Amino acid sequence: MSGLIGKKIGMTSLFDDKGRIRPCTVIKAGPCTVTQIKDQNKDGYDAIQLSYDDLKKDKINMPISGHFKKSNSQPKKKTIEFKNFRNKELKLLKLGMELKLNDIFRVNDFLDVKSISKGKGFQGVVKRHNFSGVGESTHGQHNRQRAPGSIGAGSTPSRVFKGMRMAGRMGGKSIKQQNLKVLKINKDENLVYVLGSVPGYRNSYVILEK
Repeated sequence: MSGLIGKKIGMTSLFDDKGRIRPCTVIKAGPCTVTQIKDQNKDGYDAIQLSYDDLKKDKINMPISGHFKKSNSQPKKKTIEFKNFRNKELKLLKLGMELKLNDIFRVNDFLDVKSISKGKGFQGVVKRHNFSGVGESTHGQHNRQRAPGSIGAGSTPSRVFKGMRMAGRMGGKSIKQQNLKVLKINKDENLVYVLGSVPGYRNSYVILEK
């Protein structure tokens, strides 16, 4: 299988076989419902659409209701397409089928986690690009500790080059953490413990790819 949709629960730590403590992120993955199967002849490409997390009744409109009615499933909040399913797996999947954590991942597997990083708002160059600033408050320096400094010459080239590191919006971008090891799987609670950190805030949606 290609992957699952889940939610980031938080971070904790586990001891490995050698007695070393390992920081890990807890993710509640699945069960996900197969709500659409796309093929080469009809849609131009092969993909599986998975949906996760039930949607409230007051949030359901006619287009959403009609789409999920085809798979006889409850409307969901998050819908993602996975394009890396193999031909053998495509034949086994059917509309309305639920994919659980055990169907995709095993302990000691390596997976990729994709999510949206925390938004930091508008930030200066010290926080956004790790500028050191002036560093000295003597010799006539006034309020220059966190200033960006010069951004280009005046006469030549008389403009600011593209890509210049300046203040701006920080965070809130799609980030993929690759090759995270699965340390533990809780089948009853649909929890997977992956080694290291995962971008995003608590209860944010994450995409697990194998």
